[in-house]
Amino acid sequence: MRLMRLWREVRYLLVVLPASIATLVFLPLLAAGLVSTGVGGLGFVVVPRMMTALRRWAEWHRRRAASLLGVMISEREARLPKGLRAQWRRVTDDPAYRRDLRWTLRNIATGVPAGLAALTVIGLVVTPVVEAPLWWLFPAEDPLRLFVVVPVTGWAGAFWLGAAQVAMAVPLTWWAVPRLARLHARGCLSALEPSPAERLAERVGELTESRAGVLDAHGAELRRIERDLHDGTQARLVAIALRLGVAREALPEDAGLLAQLLREAHEGTEEAMAELREVIRTMYPPILADRGLPGALTAVAARAGVPVEVTLDGLGHIPAAVEAAAYFIVAESVTNITKHSGAARATVRLTRRDDTLVIEITDDGRGGIDESRGTGVMGIRKRTAAFDGVVRVHSPVGGPTAITVELPCAS
Repeated sequence: MRLMRLWREVRYLLVVLPASIATLVFLPLLAAGLVSTGVGGLGFVVVPRMMTALRRWAEWHRRRAASLLGVMISEREARLPKGLRAQWRRVTDDPAYRRDLRWTLRNIATGVPAGLAALTVIGLVVTPVVEAPLWWLFPAEDPLRLFVVVPVTGWAGAFWLGAAQVAMAVPLTWWAVPRLARLHARGCLSALEPSPAERLAERVGELTESRAGVLDAHGAELRRIERDLHDGTQARLVAIALRLGVAREALPEDAGLLAQLLREAHEGTEEAMAELREVIRTMYPPILADRGLPGALTAVAARAGVPVEVTLDGLGHIPAAVEAAAYFIVAESVTNITKHSGAARATVRLTRRDDTLVIEITDDGRGGIDESRGTGVMGIRKRTAAFDGVVRVHSPVGGPTAITVELPCAS
């Protein structure tokens, strides 16, 4: 068992030497590819493919190192996205590619010395076994030398010197080769594995992406519930209210207790419909589903008690959950302006900056917002925090007031 493990470690180091030399060839090729980005732009096509090839080469080394150490590793993606712009962005932004480049330098710096050291140690064992029996083939003026300096001039010297060199070299090989192999393998894995900070950043990215998916699913579910309540439950309540109304009209004036019960049932049904409409509106505004975010915000501005100018600038596709949050943020802000600011006019501006929806709400009112007194800004902050968004409030006494909200809206 130990001999088999030693053979694996010897084989690992013997492959490391030529592989490190081959890796050395990659650096000038990559440099030429980078230079060509400024000469005809060929590098924008070549460099991503070279980096992908390097990724596969590094992964092969990584799997060998993990197999030697007996550890489990996850496979890293080595496929490029479609489109030259996306490919170049992947290569320049992905920290894994930078780790591949660092591994290239480290592999050359450690692989060549480790391979040569292993080759030397193994040579000390193999040389006397192979050459000592052939001592007589060497010329007398330049005889075979074991231990580097001791000449071999007869069969006795060949046997005893060869045996002594093997006896000294075998323990050295037994001790040095495993340590060299494992040291190199650990270095290979550490160079290609993300640091704790990078691993945390990757995890945060995964959680952000998964949360975006959850929010999208949540928005879709809210729309489904709103449709079910609006088209199903509310319609049935309306039908019941109509029947109760017809029944009240059909009753004679002296119905007494029956008329009272029908009146209470009719009024209770209408109150239930009003409450249901309020629940639907606060859960997912039907106007969002009917008219989209632009139409919904225009309706909010039209119902406001002060003139509100709404500007939408290149919003593109926005996830449903973010649309709903933006609607409620604007509606709450406009309500606050109408009730508390004393403003003569207000503006609402929504813009898209990369993967962020920016909402800017300004008014010319008296200012002096105090969030501790329940001005509604805390509700906006909580709604924004659910998306890892940012809220900035500038409201000096005497005005004007500006509220800026940034909502991540990457799909």
